[in-house]
Amino acid sequence: MSGIQNKPYVVDEQPGRKAWCACGESEKQPYCDGSHARKNTGKSPVIVEITEAKKVAWCGCRESKNKPFCDGTHRTLPPKA
Repeated sequence: MSGIQNKPYVVDEQPGRKAWCACGESEKQPYCDGSHARKNTGKSPVIVEITEAKKVAWCGCRESKNKPFCDGTHRTLPPKA
């Protein structure tokens, strides 16, 4: 089951290093679990450093121009079947 969706993953994050799943195959959305390597997707996670506790909207559609964060691009995409 793909983790790609037409809405963001909104998470209350704590400071630290995060690996956002760029391929959509992770079982631990929105975070990478190594599925990209096991499934040979040709994609790699995006590593970010969260410096303070805050709410983060991680891109769920994988089409954001501001990856790994949601920029609203999902609103312009056709609905998922």
